[in-house]
Amino acid sequence: MNHNVWSTIFSAGTFNQMLRSATPVALAALGGLMTEHAGIMNIGMDGMILMGAFVGAVASYFLASAALGVLAAIAFGVLIGLFFALFTVKLRSDEFIIGCALNTFALGVTAYLSREIFGLSGTSGFFVPSLPNVTIPLINRIPFVGEVLSGHSVFVYVTWLLVLLMWLFVYRTPVGFWIRAAGESPETLRTAGKNPERMKWLASILCGVFCGLAGAHLSLGYLNGSFVEGMSASRGFIAFACVIFAAANPAKAYLAALMFGFFDALGLRLQDYISSDLTGTIPYLITIIMMVYVVVSGQKRRERIAKQQLKKLEAK
Repeated sequence: MNHNVWSTIFSAGTFNQMLRSATPVALAALGGLMTEHAGIMNIGMDGMILMGAFVGAVASYFLASAALGVLAAIAFGVLIGLFFALFTVKLRSDEFIIGCALNTFALGVTAYLSREIFGLSGTSGFFVPSLPNVTIPLINRIPFVGEVLSGHSVFVYVTWLLVLLMWLFVYRTPVGFWIRAAGESPETLRTAGKNPERMKWLASILCGVFCGLAGAHLSLGYLNGSFVEGMSASRGFIAFACVIFAAANPAKAYLAALMFGFFDALGLRLQDYISSDLTGTIPYLITIIMMVYVVVSGQKRRERIAKQQLKKLEAK
């Protein structure tokens, strides 16, 4: 690799793009870890993100306000969370089937409605108010650091705060403990006088809210007021992989999202040297490697625990 390639990989532009690419995945992962803690496997996040992006863009266009577009995406996220919980918690339907159905439905309905409202070219040619970019005083003047950290959509910075708040919520509040108990030991939680089903409902709603935020950022922040059919581009599945990789820890999930963001940015930056068809697969290959690592490490952990238990039995 020549010097130009290395300078491209480790340029301020790469790390700036890393933060932009990681944010929608991180937001969805914050929602996915809630359902994961509650014992619900939610693979429908990709559909939730896509519908959040569509609702955010449409509301922003008709209401002439990006802020109202975000609120509309959040409200719709609540509805989707309730819908998901209705089938998975109330009706006890198969989580995998409901998730697949949600993804398929979202892809079809957003494509149809987008063509009806905006035409075949999506929002191209329409003015959709977008989220503002934030310039951080003083930091923006620092070479390299300012180029990386300053000038992003407001949601990039909001996500940092949300990661901290969600960590505190999950591990330092009674409600967070109850949600985790609903997934780990629902009968014990019921004995303590708390309803595990209610916690699962809450987790599903929170997941819908965060996926709505992820979608709103995708259309109104990341793409500056644009909606394109299928624009979630499997980010929901990547967010799910981040949740599993991070063992549903908010801080670790964000770091996993940053890793995806880095390789996504790397793929974009290397298109001058390598075919775009090849570079576009890089973040998804990394996601597969993440999942393989989780499976292998989990198997080794179980084998280690089994050996320890066997030694204890032999000692007796």
